[in-house]
Amino acid sequence: MKAAILIGGRGTRLRPFTLEAPKPLLPVLNRPFLEYQFQVLRRHGVREVVLCVSYRAEAFHRVFGSGRRLGLRLSYARETLPLGTGGALKNAERLLRGGPCLVLNGDVLNAFDLGVFRRFHRARRAEISIALTRVKDPTLYGLVLTDETGRVRRFLEKPSWDEVESNAVNAGAYLFEPSVFAHIPAGKPYSLERGLFPERLAAGARLGGWVAPGYWIDIGTVEKYLQVHLDILEGRTPFAPGAGARPLRGADGARAVAGPGARVAPFARFSGAVSLGSGVRVGRGAQLSDCVVLDGAVLGDGARLERCVVGPRARVGTHAALGPGTALAGGSRVGDYSQL
Repeated sequence: MKAAILIGGRGTRLRPFTLEAPKPLLPVLNRPFLEYQFQVLRRHGVREVVLCVSYRAEAFHRVFGSGRRLGLRLSYARETLPLGTGGALKNAERLLRGGPCLVLNGDVLNAFDLGVFRRFHRARRAEISIALTRVKDPTLYGLVLTDETGRVRRFLEKPSWDEVESNAVNAGAYLFEPSVFAHIPAGKPYSLERGLFPERLAAGARLGGWVAPGYWIDIGTVEKYLQVHLDILEGRTPFAPGAGARPLRGADGARAVAGPGARVAPFARFSGAVSLGSGVRVGRGAQLSDCVVLDGAVLGDGARLERCVVGPRARVGTHAALGPGTALAGGSRVGDYSQL
């Protein structure tokens, strides 16, 4: 089975970091985020993957190439104009022929069992099957209502609380039969979620909704981007840091990792979960708690960071403090950095 990954968006909710790199290429524990999705696919025997690219498309080819080093065969379907999720998939049709295909959103990480998903799809004789996940606040997502057999009966996009009947939402993973492509218009913007799915349901097609157990996160915001680091480091996922993130010695019991060339001065203190990128410098007596510091950033003596993300090559001055929710753009400076 082949897989398509939709990665054409500009990642506006994750700015300022997506101004330097597309969202699926942002590092998570010093590995491109997309590599974690590749890991899930390889585990379930998927070897052919089509990347549906648009924004900064050349960056994906530069990082992943043919996919050989990842144990995959990668192809690229590039949009000259943004086509939406449905239009992007239609643009990749010629590369996906040969049977049912898996479709994934490029900003979602999940650890579901693809084999179970495929068996559900076949048993329901579905044209489209949608993986679902349960969330605390379904008003933020697209709600998918199913009957007791798992057949989709209704869609609700970002419902109000008085409309909520379930907390099962679209998890951004689908199985498509080849016949689905005939219902997607070519060469124009079109949405899977707001176009194809409700239109096929209204036409009487069989759509399945499978509630996927296990870990799921959408990294589309700075808060969630930070959270995926914390989740992996704290063991809440089946994923582990790669070779580019070594455990940091002397971290006082914190779950901390660092990339190549990272340097930590004496008396720096760590708590919670901390990820340091390549070439990061942490000053004497700095205090870091539940934070991400990307490649080449410098933290001055006595700097304090809590639940924040520091962009690549940023400078945090002596005794400067960054609190929860802070997103410091790459190359920016804060506080007295004259001694850095």
